[in-house]
Amino acid sequence: MIQQTSFRLQARRRGCHLVTREIMEHLPKPLPKTGLLNLFVQHTSCALSINENADPDVRSDMEKIMNHVVKENEPYYDHTLEGLDDMPAHAKCSLFGVSLTIPITNGSLNLGTWQGIYLCEFRDYGGERRIVATIYE
Repeated sequence: MIQQTSFRLQARRRGCHLVTREIMEHLPKPLPKTGLLNLFVQHTSCALSINENADPDVRSDMEKIMNHVVKENEPYYDHTLEGLDDMPAHAKCSLFGVSLTIPITNGSLNLGTWQGIYLCEFRDYGGERRIVATIYE
């Protein structure tokens, strides 16, 4: 069986944000005993990632790393009409990706002990982000 739901994550400032709990609130209950969850963000200026969920320094360090790797206001950017943060946001989105697939085991997401789901917001003000969650049983 396949179930699908769409929802919005609250708007966040630029940065890497732990959203595991917020995503879980939107998923149908109960989750299947065994399956897969695919999460897809319908935007090109943010991304989804799995990373450390305990130390908040990881989230701020990831933001610093991405801003070092993909800088704003580069003279070779042609796509500049939507702001200085827009083209770098598109590049960061391509580097990270817009979807995750997570195993479901015994009715729970089978994340590692220190793993959480991140919304990586690459715009200064990206607004609410639309997510499509598909559960495969």
